[in-house]
Amino acid sequence: QVQLVESGGGLVQAGDSLRLSCAASGRTFSSYAMAWFRQAPGKERDIVAAISQSGGITYYTNSVKGRFTISRDNAKDTVYLQMNSLKPEDTAVYYCAADRMFRTVTPAHWGQGTQVTVSS
Repeated sequence: QVQLVESGGGLVQAGDSLRLSCAASGRTFSSYAMAWFRQAPGKERDIVAAISQSGGITYYTNSVKGRFTISRDNAKDTVYLQMNSLKPEDTAVYYCAADRMFRTVTPAHWGQGTQVTVSS
């Protein structure tokens, strides 16, 4: 079992930046591929970005390419999502997720979520 705790959400203006963090505890962090999902009100939870166990492979959904960067520090058991040039449509609850499989849309472990609100 792995426990995930997100932090770093908040209220920002369009064009601002935020960095989300997800601290993991429990089983060996480096054995898990990690991902960030988001869910806006009335919409499904969708994958935003994913990173492989070593960090050598990443994935981004089209709408965030060039603006968001996912990274991980296996020594600190933490995964990050750097979000730049934020837009109102990025407003959502952001969830950290862990699974043995890279880029799965049904990860085994979830964090509790952190709210990101972007005002226009």
